Amino acid sequence: MRRMKSAEKLPITIRPTTPSDYELCMSIDHSCSTDIVWQMVTDDSDNEQHIAFRTARLPRSMKVQYPRSGDALLQSWQLHACFLVAEWEGTVVGYVNAREERSQETAWVADLAVDRPARLKGVGTALLRAVRQWAISRQLRRLIIETQTKNYPAITFLQKRGLVFCGYNDLFYPNQDIAVFLGQILR
Repeated sequence: MRRMKSAEKLPITIRPTTPSDYELCMSIDHSCSTDIVWQMVTDDSDNEQHIAFRTARLPRSMKVQYPRSGDALLQSWQLHACFLVAEWEGTVVGYVNAREERSQETAWVADLAVDRPARLKGVGTALLRAVRQWAISRQLRRLIIETQTKNYPAITFLQKRGLVFCGYNDLFYPNQDIAVFLGQILR
C-alpha cells in the first residue's frame, strides 16, 4: 500500500466478503497503540456496588493486541450474518463483522478493524455507516459494538460517531481483557 497523508480520505468501496477475503482480513494489523485506557473502579460499601470507568493516562504508550486469535476470528466470520470488507484500489483495508440478535432487535458488532496504514482516512466511518444500513434494512432497532477497555482509540472513534457506553463484561474476552459495549438507537 502506498503511503498516505494523515488527512487524505480514501475512495473506499464497501462490499460483502467472499471466502477468499478471509486471509486478507486475517493479515490486517488489528493492534493499536494508546497512552490512555478506561480503568474500571469498583466500590463495595454500605451494601451497594458502585462501578465506574474513568480514563487513566499510562506512564508510556502501550501496544494493545486484539483480544481474539485467528481461529476465533475465522469462526466468528463464518457464523455472523453481516461480514463486509472495505477496499481501496483493490486492496482490503478493513472489515466489519456483525450478528443479528432478532429477539433483542439488535445488530451486535463483534469486529470492526482497519489496517494501521489506512486509519484516520474514513475507512472505519464507512464501515460503521454500512453496518448501520445493514441493521436498518433488517429492521433492527439498536446497534451495539464491543471493544476492549484498553482500546481507547476505538472508544473515542465510536463516541465521536454517536455511540454511548451501555455496558461491560469483565469476563468477556479469552485474554482476560474487559469488554465495554457502546451502542445507539437506530430508529
